[in-house]
Amino acid sequence: MDYNSTQKMGMRLLRKGKKGMFRVVFSRGGLFLILLLIQIIIPFYMLYGRFSELTVSYYWFTVVFYVGAVIYLINTNMDNSAKITWLILIMIIPVFGIGMLVYTKLDIGHRASKRRVEFIAELTRNSITQDQNIIEEIKEISPETYAISNYIKRDGCYPVYTNTDINYYPDGLSKFRQLLTELEKAEHFIFLEYFIIEEGIMWGQVLDILARKAAEGVEIRLMYDGTCEFTTLPHDYPKRLQKLGIQCKMFAPATPFISTHYNYRDHRKIVVIDGHTAFTGGINLADEYINHVEKHGHWKDTAIMLKGDAVKSFTLMFLHLWNIDEKTLSISNFEKYLRYPTLAPDNTRGYVIPYGDCPLDEEKCGEMVYMDILNRAERYVHIMTPYLILDGEMETALKFAAERGVDVTIIMPGIPDKKMANALAKTHYKTLIDSGVKIYEYTPGFVHAKVFVSDDIKAVVGTINLDYRSLYHHFECAAYMYDAECIDDIELDFQNTLKKCRKVTHETIRKERLIVKFRGQLLKAFAPLL
Repeated sequence: MDYNSTQKMGMRLLRKGKKGMFRVVFSRGGLFLILLLIQIIIPFYMLYGRFSELTVSYYWFTVVFYVGAVIYLINTNMDNSAKITWLILIMIIPVFGIGMLVYTKLDIGHRASKRRVEFIAELTRNSITQDQNIIEEIKEISPETYAISNYIKRDGCYPVYTNTDINYYPDGLSKFRQLLTELEKAEHFIFLEYFIIEEGIMWGQVLDILARKAAEGVEIRLMYDGTCEFTTLPHDYPKRLQKLGIQCKMFAPATPFISTHYNYRDHRKIVVIDGHTAFTGGINLADEYINHVEKHGHWKDTAIMLKGDAVKSFTLMFLHLWNIDEKTLSISNFEKYLRYPTLAPDNTRGYVIPYGDCPLDEEKCGEMVYMDILNRAERYVHIMTPYLILDGEMETALKFAAERGVDVTIIMPGIPDKKMANALAKTHYKTLIDSGVKIYEYTPGFVHAKVFVSDDIKAVVGTINLDYRSLYHHFECAAYMYDAECIDDIELDFQNTLKKCRKVTHETIRKERLIVKFRGQLLKAFAPLL
């Protein structure tokens, strides 16, 4: 089937119906506007309306609530930057701030999900057996990798693997071409999980293969984040795909404002084919990721393909979120797909730990892995990230590594996709540069890659940005690699990308537009909420 036919098939799916306005009105943004309106109306009526005699009572009422909120925030285990943000918000607009804090901490809509996630994690904790010979090897060869593997295991069933071939893709198009090739080989099942799916050439060609494979009897499961219904896909898109034989789910679809689902998005990008091939990285299923359309200049992204034993962890990761809303749940929901042979290759080098990061537990696994790399680096840590909205701990880790003499170099977008995020990133530039961190901006366009590579021996490629949403609020995934052959390719890609960048200096910071500086400084107080 050519592109025109796949495009027509996709458009037929999209043509029916429009999204109801009530979904926008009764979103988290709807609650935001309601609380803000209450904050404006109450003082106005107290000062000028029939309730002016209650002004003093209102004042003491807000004071009591403010003091209570302060005591609560001081004693909570919340990140210090977030505590400051909430204190500022409550101080400026107490009714709105306290209302939002209560709404967020009640976590309505996610308590059941949290219990479900905990149950699934416990149910599957021993679904994949850790080869103890690998553990003994890594303990002797690299005690620091052994240590971080112990930490990652706290979050779930994430073994250390050998017998896995890993290919690195330095752009969306090369990954897309390989993905099409691998999808065509599927015989048993295909699992896909993406943050964004948008109609076009990329999704059209993938959908064509999925529809054909479904007709051949291959089991197809597709899951995408519920925010797509606001931006790229209609709310009933899963039903339309089911007509093609594709099982489809939205993760955390938009719901009335009594739910806090907005806080926890599925930002992961996972493809699993027959249990022996997996993809992850920053690349979604939309045409800007393969530079077929231009949104913010040239789109720089990365991905990896794994073949072998480590694919089991990505299979399990996908099944965790897929089963979160299933009515009946047992270990059989998982074991069937973990029994497929991984077709492990021979003579592969290195170790790999695929892992997920769940916002519903108490661990900040994504951030801790990044910080471990920074704290243990001896020569360099090279980073590509689209966003740089840091908490105090991550900023300290970056600065400390540079101050120890480690070459810490960060590549950021030259053409940002979000003005607010870009302005916030720039507020960190001066203090990082003062400590010796080198920052570059990708001149041709936008960097969406999420890459850490260190000392020619360690690397992480996945979906985890250096911002609050990825590190605190999103479901994420990545692969930690030690001494894998592809690490040379990752570092080579970093160096090639660096050649297309401009360096950020004290002079360029000084010449930054005042509006950008002002916007960043203003927004920094509220960064944990953005």
